[in-house]
Formats: sequence, structure tokens, C-alpha cells
Amino acid sequence: MDLPWLAELKRRRVFRALVGYGIAAFAVLQIVEPVMHGLHWPDEVLSYVVVALAVGFPVVVSLAWIFDVKAGRLERTAPATLRGLSGVRLGLLLVGIGVLGAAPGVVWYFALRPGVRAASRDDALRATLEEVPPASDVRALPSIGVLPFADMSPGKDQEYFSDGIAEEILNALAQVDGLRVTGRTSSFSFKGKNEDLRSIGRKLGVAAVLEGSVRKAGNRVRVAAQVVKVADGFHLWSQTYDRDLSDIFAVQDEIAKAVVEALRVKLLSGTELAPKLHPAHDPEAYRLFLLGRSLALLATEESISRSLAILKKAVTLEPAYAPAWALMAQLHGNITRRALRVEIQWRTREALDEAEQAIKLEPDYEEGHAARGYVRGWLLWDWAGAHSDLNRALALNSKSASVLSNYAGLMQKLGRLKEAVEVQRKVVEINPLDADAWSDLCAFLLQDGQLRAARDAYARSQEISPNNDEVAGHLSTIDLLDGHAAEALIAMQKSPHTASRLRGVAIAQHELHHAHESEEALHQLASMVEGPEGDIAYQVARVHAWRGERERAFEWLDRAYARHDLGLRLVKVDPFLRNLHIDPRFTAFLKKMNLPPD
Repeated sequence: MDLPWLAELKRRRVFRALVGYGIAAFAVLQIVEPVMHGLHWPDEVLSYVVVALAVGFPVVVSLAWIFDVKAGRLERTAPATLRGLSGVRLGLLLVGIGVLGAAPGVVWYFALRPGVRAASRDDALRATLEEVPPASDVRALPSIGVLPFADMSPGKDQEYFSDGIAEEILNALAQVDGLRVTGRTSSFSFKGKNEDLRSIGRKLGVAAVLEGSVRKAGNRVRVAAQVVKVADGFHLWSQTYDRDLSDIFAVQDEIAKAVVEALRVKLLSGTELAPKLHPAHDPEAYRLFLLGRSLALLATEESISRSLAILKKAVTLEPAYAPAWALMAQLHGNITRRALRVEIQWRTREALDEAEQAIKLEPDYEEGHAARGYVRGWLLWDWAGAHSDLNRALALNSKSASVLSNYAGLMQKLGRLKEAVEVQRKVVEINPLDADAWSDLCAFLLQDGQLRAARDAYARSQEISPNNDEVAGHLSTIDLLDGHAAEALIAMQKSPHTASRLRGVAIAQHELHHAHESEEALHQLASMVEGPEGDIAYQVARVHAWRGERERAFEWLDRAYARHDLGLRLVKVDPFLRNLHIDPRFTAFLKKMNLPPD
């Protein structure tokens, strides 16, 4: 038997109005979210909209009680006498029904949706990341820059060995709590430059600078090192070591501990050093590893190819040397991103095997976990596996610029752009003179709609490396999103990659209302799809999406997925795909990619 007040609610069609408003509110959210992202409004706007829609539930219930719609006209509902239900009690009942109607949506949005749950799961990880000082505090810490050691060998042919000694000492010092150590890329940018140490220290933003020299002859090595205080140029410490090459890790350990002891007296307080060195037992394997790492840092196609060949010789001599396996995995992962389409599968398998070998040999070596996380995420789209690996790498070493950079990249691909920006800012603090680090920060910022900050990051990258045309696409994208299509077209012409250039031209010409030129560039791009390049289908989809041609865009996205185009790793944050966000097919595509739909 119905209660009298329940029957009255049904008569007045209150529940029908409640359901209708709920459907309308859901539709509004589906429209507002992509519009908000397209206009670069902050995420808080969506929260305000949710609250406003929730407040509307009690209002709709109250209006439905008072009015009814008949023959297209709004009429006051015929009164009914309900004993004991009027005035304040009636008002409370209607408001209560409205609140109950709004509650499921509000609880889901603020507590249960995937993004909120993910944030809750990552609380512990955020605490780890917070141990890396933010930009506002980092310069207050005791700090040191480790410069590349000079090669004083008779043949002047041991530069890679000298660099390797300095880098291993840098890595050991970077593990000291309370000491900030500038990253390798920034410190080594002064290599070969005859510049005053105090000037170098000021550019690096450090209190002290460690420099040294290495003289290698046969199986003997002499390492000289000194620490200079930037403020006044005075020596804090200096020492010379003569050792057999087989003792080189012991020398590195000695130098690192001696430097920390000198800094402890002058700059630190009660600091102890417990560096994690990763020695090779075979001196020749270690020499080959240093040579391979030195070549890899040149970052050219030829140098990376030579590096991989040398690293393979190193692991042939010493199969249990984890750092060589981890570096090979990272290099093979990088190569695979630009590999020919027919090579991607076997190259990915090779990189994954090498990363897993590094982890098997040394489970507590962070670079092995970072390399596997990179392969899993960037190449295999195994986001959960990548997250697990990079969490582990951060737990082992939260100060590593390479680990932090990989983690920031994963956050980007999962759509957590604000977190990606936050972590990448820590990377550029560690490596302020690394053009690639600033370029990555630029990408995260522009994808998050922070265009002015993205321009600043792009400018910093170009200031460090003016001839780096790899980042031309970032400037082109910023100009397009800022409404400057002509400037975007000019910037895009600098791109060294044909597919990226054609995609940029097609979009920029469309914005300039040059339909013929846009279509011609798109036709050239689409004609490349059966060629050897790896992500042409994805590039074509981006053009169609930007031009509002959703049917064609989804056709090409499905084609890209079938071909495992590696460009799809950015599908969630790609600004060229924003016109697709309102379409339910986009949410379905994200699910197919195992990406969170929120």
C-alpha cells in the first residue's frame, strides 16, 4: 500500500521530473567537459558546474510539486490535503528528495571516479616525490656541481674514461640526503670550455664545484680531484689517488666519501654517505661500458648504433653487468620510437628482454626498472606495468633525473598533466641546462593549455640548443592553439620529419582557410601510410580530427590501432584530437587503449 505522501508525489510527477533532470544534467556534463578543455579553462570549472547541477535537484523537485505541464502549458498542480505534511515539513521532504537524487552523481564525481581513486592510490608516491625539493626551495640546499674530469693520459685518448669517472662520482654524491647535485647534462655542458669555476658555479646555481683529472697508462690510473667554493674560489678539499685499474670503483668510492666529508664540515650537518656503486668485475667490460655510454650521449643515429655494439661487447665479457643491460634497453626503446614499422615488434621485444635481464641481475638498480617502465608504457601501452616499474624506480632513487623524467612522461600519457608538469619541473631543477628536459616541459604545458608557460619553456630549450629542430613541432602547436596559424606554418617548415611536417602544414593551411593546400598536404601524408614509417595513420587521424571530420578521424584512429602506431601513446592528451572528446566513441577508444577515460 502506498503512503499518502508517496502517492501524492507520483500524482505530481515529481519522480519523472527528477529522472528527466538527472538525464539532462548528465548531458550537460558531457558537453561542458570537452568545451572546457577546448577553451583551456581550469579543471575547477567542472567542479563548479557539478555543484550547480546538484543544487538544481531540490529546485526541480520543488517546482515539480507546485507546477505541471498540460497541453504544452505550465499550470499550477491541483492542491491535495495531506494531513501533517505542509509548510516546513513539506519543504524539508522535497529538499531531501532532491538531495538524494543528486547524491549518487556528486559522490561518484568527488570520491569514486577513476581520477580521484588514482590520486588516492598515489598518495605514498607523491610523498616520495615531495622529497625532491621544489623550485622555490632547491637553491637553499647545500649543492655541488661535478664537472667532467680532464683527460691527462699520454695519448689523450681516454676522454670517455675520464667522463665516466666523474659521472660515477656524481651519481654517488646524488644519493646523499640534504645535498643537491646538478645533473650530468648541465654540468658536462661546460666540457672543454675555459671558464672560471666561480662563473660555472653561478650558472649551475651551486655552492661548490668538483673538478679533476684522470691519467691512465696501462693498467694504472691516477685520479686528482678538488672541490672549490663558488663564493670565494677557495679550495675546500683536494686529493690525488694512484691505483690499479682493477681498483677503480674503490677510488670512486674514496673520492665520493672524501668530498662529502669536506662538504659536511663546510656545508652539511652530520651527513653520512652510503653510495650505491655498480661495479663491473672485468676492467675491460667497465671500459667498454663507459665508452658506450659516452657515445650514447651524443644522441646521433651513428653514435647510438656504435654505442649498442660496444655495450654488447661489454655484456659478452661480463654477462652479469646490470648497468650495461639497462642502458641497452633504454637505447633500444628510444630507437624503436622512430623505427621502421616492420622493425617495431622485434625491437620492442629486444628492449624488454634487456630491461628484464638488468632487473634480474640487480633488483635494486633503479635504471633497470625505469628502462622496463619506459618500454612497457611507450611501446607496449602496458600502463599498469609501466606505473609499477616507475614507482619502484622512484622508491629506489627519487633524485634521479632520468627516473623522474620517465615518470613525468608516464603521467602525461595517462592524462595527469598537472602532475607531469610538477615532476618535470623537478627535472629541470636538477638539469637546468638540458634542452631536452625543457622541451618535454614545454610539451606537457601546452597539452595542459598553459600556453604562455609553454612558450617560456620552449625559449629556454632554444636558448640552450638553438639548432634543435626536433622541438619545432612544439612551437607550431603553441601557435595553432594560440590562433596564430601563419606563424605555425612557418615553424612547422623546420621540422626534420616529413610526416610531422605534412600534418602541421595540413592543419595550419586549414586554419588559414586554404582548403586546397590543406587537402594537398593531407593527401601526401595519407599516401605514405603503406610506406615504412611507423605512425602515419595516427598523423592522418589528427588532421581529420582538427578539421572536425569525426567519421574519418575515427576510421584512421582504428587503422592506427590495428597497426600499433606508437603515436597513439599520446591520444589522451593530444590537443589535435580535442574535437573528438565529446563523441562517445572517443571514450570507447581510450578504454581500448587501457587508458582511464576521465
